[in-house]
Amino acid sequence: MEKTLCYIFASLVAILTSQKCCTAQLTNLATDQSSLLEMKAHIISDPSLTITTNWSNSSSVCSWIGVTCGSRHRRVTALNLSDMGLLGSIPPQLGNLSFLVSLDLTSNNFSGTLPQELSRLCRLKFLSIEENNFRGEIPSWLPFLPKLEYLSLRSNSFSGFIPKSISNLTNLYHLDFSFNSLEGIIPPEIGRLQRLQLLAIQSNNLTGIIPSAIFNMSSLQILAFRANGLSGNLPNDLCATLPFIQGIYLSLNELSGQIPSNLSQCSQIQVLSLDTNSFSGPIPAAIGDLKSLQILQLSGNQLTGMLHFLYKS
Repeated sequence: MEKTLCYIFASLVAILTSQKCCTAQLTNLATDQSSLLEMKAHIISDPSLTITTNWSNSSSVCSWIGVTCGSRHRRVTALNLSDMGLLGSIPPQLGNLSFLVSLDLTSNNFSGTLPQELSRLCRLKFLSIEENNFRGEIPSWLPFLPKLEYLSLRSNSFSGFIPKSISNLTNLYHLDFSFNSLEGIIPPEIGRLQRLQLLAIQSNNLTGIIPSAIFNMSSLQILAFRANGLSGNLPNDLCATLPFIQGIYLSLNELSGQIPSNLSQCSQIQVLSLDTNSFSGPIPAAIGDLKSLQILQLSGNQLTGMLHFLYKS
């Protein structure tokens, strides 16, 4: 009973904190401009001189390159600095962009850690910082972004464990932690993210089994855990519980047992990558019935039998 009350209390604190982040600070367009000028000050290299020359007090922040303002409130709603080759860090003042819905810093050279003040961006739906040099653990404040739908930390230097609290981001449809240095197990709690269409945690140092809850995420289209140290078997009813799956990327792990025999039910699958594991037993004949299959990788296992594919017209 005591544990239950503690859990309820912790949940209420989390809800109140996420609500408070939208109301705790009065901001306006001038605040947005000041925050972005602070961002500019933290950029130490701007190869195209885009930010250096365009972001200026002499023009409205809504006209700056990479900045989008909403038509209703005339506040900054999107910041897109992707593919600019920027070098620098993220200032805490970025958390003052209280109307921000989309933050895209993809393919730059930002480094350091993500400031906790970003937890105040509680309207945020899209967050991509992939292909940078961010480090540290996956931020514990991410679950305080209740509207987040798209989250990519791909290709950085994040380390440590995947926090169970990621499961609180119940609006997510895209989650990508690939190409980092994460360790430990895949939290079973991730299986609660029933809206996920893409779940990718490739090329990390994960160990243990793939939680059974992952195979019950019926909206999943891409499952990518390639190049880890995962072990255990795949459920035999894999395709029955993943009806919309299009890509399964599990190569370069330590998975074993037989390949599921009901693969013919994965009618939409285009990529089946299971090579370099320890699968054994016969190659399922059902693979030959996969009309949408484009890539099949089974080498580096202990499989027996032959493949018999139907010719496609």
